[in-house]
Amino acid sequence: MVRDPSDAGATLAGIALGLLAGITYATYSWCAQRLMSQGISRAASMGAVFGTGGVLLMPVLLLTGAPLIASSQAFTVAAYMALVPMFLGYLLFGYGLARIPASTATTITLSEPAIAAILAVAIVGERLSVMGWTGLCIISGALAVLAIAPTNTRTLVPRASIQNTRLPVG
Repeated sequence: MVRDPSDAGATLAGIALGLLAGITYATYSWCAQRLMSQGISRAASMGAVFGTGGVLLMPVLLLTGAPLIASSQAFTVAAYMALVPMFLGYLLFGYGLARIPASTATTITLSEPAIAAILAVAIVGERLSVMGWTGLCIISGALAVLAIAPTNTRTLVPRASIQNTRLPVG
């Protein structure tokens, strides 16, 4: 089978955009938890991060958002997507970020696309290719390794005790 050379460019662009999405998601999680760790409430932290993201996305909405208001059905679907999976999902994610490290919360979210794919197969009757099942196995393996791997936490020693410690000379 001969592949179209433009497929490689589209694949690389897809990979690059996926990596960019991962980086921005990790940054969002880190920023929200950092704000919470500085004493800012969970609601204010999540609101600030989402508000900033919303402002940054306004040009995209202006350029591509016309179909969202083209019909009442499109608007209803968009409103549902904004309120149920997004708002509710990130509300719960904010509760989690207030209780566990951002790295752990972000890692746990890796299971979301895998669960969605499995539900699509089980409920909707979707069919996954061999590559799709391979991806699910890789995600499952990565999550299993992360679940059983030892953590890299270290005990912090107060700075005062380090400064008062004298090393033997000789």
